[in-house]
Amino acid sequence: MMNFRKKLQKFGGFTLLEILVVISIIGILIAIGSAAFTTAQKKGRDARRRADMKQYQNAFEQYYSENDAYNSCTNMEAGFVGGPPADPKPGGTAYSCTVSALNAGYCVCATLDFTTTGNASGGGAGVCTFVANSTKFCVQNLQ
Repeated sequence: MMNFRKKLQKFGGFTLLEILVVISIIGILIAIGSAAFTTAQKKGRDARRRADMKQYQNAFEQYYSENDAYNSCTNMEAGFVGGPPADPKPGGTAYSCTVSALNAGYCVCATLDFTTTGNASGGGAGVCTFVANSTKFCVQNLQ
């Protein structure tokens, strides 16, 4: 019987306290990692939205150079191969586009995930309202 106990002492395992400490450290690391991952996803989507707005601006300016006027958003969006860009977040807010009454200008906006990194508060009637630290990123006509 004595030999059996000595063998058990040689092959001792982890204590319950050691296991709980390791599990709690792993939990903390996972929480930190998931928060950082979520932030990176939001920043990536916002970068994509800004690039999409620049794409809209380039396409609409090309339309203007070919037609000497802007048109409805639907007509100008027809120039996108494969259709106009869509919000990168599944179920996200659609990009908004407005054209002025006399087709003299346009404003295209995207709602950002980080609500204080935008350049505008929105647009209407083809005119963007530019405000620092806002919820939207907008582009307007260059002509």
